[in-house]
Amino acid sequence: MKCTHGATVGQLDDEAIFYLRSRGIGLQEARDLLTYAFANDVVERVRVDSLRERLSQTLLTARRAGGTE
Repeated sequence: MKCTHGATVGQLDDEAIFYLRSRGIGLQEARDLLTYAFANDVVERVRVDSLRERLSQTLLTARRAGGTE
């Protein structure tokens, strides 16, 4: 999932939330998924392999814990 411009200005895309909700995903889970997708797009641009891997693991840990800390 890729995030759109709406996420870069502080608001999640209502259409993306609707799409996820229409497939049985709850509102908070949809928001968390979109936030994770945005953060992951940023992490993927990090050029330092060790830092990128650490950030990726931090995102996954936060995601599994139920938040996007």
